[in-house]
Amino acid sequence: MSSPARFDRGHTDDLMTFLAASPSPYHAVANAAERLEKAGFRQLSETDAWDSGAGGKFVLRGGAVIAWYVPEGASAHTPFRIVGAHTDSPNLRVKPLPDTGAQGWRQIAVEIYGGTLLNTWLDRDLGLAGRLTLRDGSHRLVNVDRALLRVPQLAVHLDRSVNSDGLKLDKQRHMQPIWGLGDVQEGDLIAFLEEEEGLARGEVAGWDLMVHSIEPPSYLGRDRELVAGPRMDNLISVHAGTAALAAVSTREKLDHIPVLAAFDHEENGSQSDTGADGPLLGNVLERSVFARGGTYEDRARAFAGTVCLSSDTGHAVHPNYSERHDPSHHPRANGGPILKVNVNQRYATDGSGRAVFAAACERAGVPWQTFVSNNSMPCGTTIGPITAARHGIHTVDIGVAILSMHSARELCGADDPFLLANALVAFLEG
Repeated sequence: MSSPARFDRGHTDDLMTFLAASPSPYHAVANAAERLEKAGFRQLSETDAWDSGAGGKFVLRGGAVIAWYVPEGASAHTPFRIVGAHTDSPNLRVKPLPDTGAQGWRQIAVEIYGGTLLNTWLDRDLGLAGRLTLRDGSHRLVNVDRALLRVPQLAVHLDRSVNSDGLKLDKQRHMQPIWGLGDVQEGDLIAFLEEEEGLARGEVAGWDLMVHSIEPPSYLGRDRELVAGPRMDNLISVHAGTAALAAVSTREKLDHIPVLAAFDHEENGSQSDTGADGPLLGNVLERSVFARGGTYEDRARAFAGTVCLSSDTGHAVHPNYSERHDPSHHPRANGGPILKVNVNQRYATDGSGRAVFAAACERAGVPWQTFVSNNSMPCGTTIGPITAARHGIHTVDIGVAILSMHSARELCGADDPFLLANALVAFLEG
């Protein structure tokens, strides 16, 4: 990954494998952890005392992972270089009382998570995945990756105005998926999952479950220069950040401590114990400083020299809606990662951050682009401003340009994930 080439098929193939294997944030962090362990990283428990030794380490909490590599000879005030990302994507999530139905149809009660494009979940074959909590307090990942659920759209014969007036969906009445016929039986869904997992009846005490499209990621286009798939926002960045951190951990000399911080709950505000607006990142970085014998003064010095690249997807210019974009900023697929700018601090990038990102791309030989919103359109946000404000860390917002953001199935250039990963390697190397 040190000499980037246009369209590295191996990296893109691996991304598609990662997307397919990560239908929930819990699966995403488990897959990232497995890759880090193969690269020599070891998991630490938050309840144990941490040692001062060099090497790769990581902490898992729910749908979040913080991983870092301490080089030999690192001082207590050695600054960090952080790649920030998030593991969650907008979708449909199972309610506490999931068994429902009407008119002889058995259905699953779901709640809308994040700002999902509701229509993209209609008439798709859907699976079910997430985390089960057992009565002994342990967790079990579950993934029913077959056609189990479906949200059926109303036939055009019963909604003659749908193509002229637009589709109107009520989040409560129209988005409950069906999964069979017959009378509603309380406890059916969880009993089904217990059977799927070989668990005893009544062993599951809690659950965090969500639906996913079972259609696998695929190349698209005449020349296969595009990739279509689920959860690109923002598993593209989680995958690239994991690969970059593993690559940098093999370097002989580093002046910084490289970090991957992949949070949950970005899509609904980041305010949780596993979100970017929680204490997880700050606690991990501080404990790393103190484990190396540092003081609060060392912590302050380390944070003052730290830089974070908040890597999240952004908008490629849409050929059918180009008027929705800024007229002079048109990020294109396979044009390289984008620098995201908003002077109202929806993104954390400033001029000095631009210089940091440009230098990393130059060292990696990676082209890059700039995104800014049309003044007449509202701008989304990321973990970037949260990280900057909460920890006083200099933060830059970047990412890969995609189409169909927040759809059940998104689209990006097949080159761009690889180009992002190379830019991240150059950044983490310092």
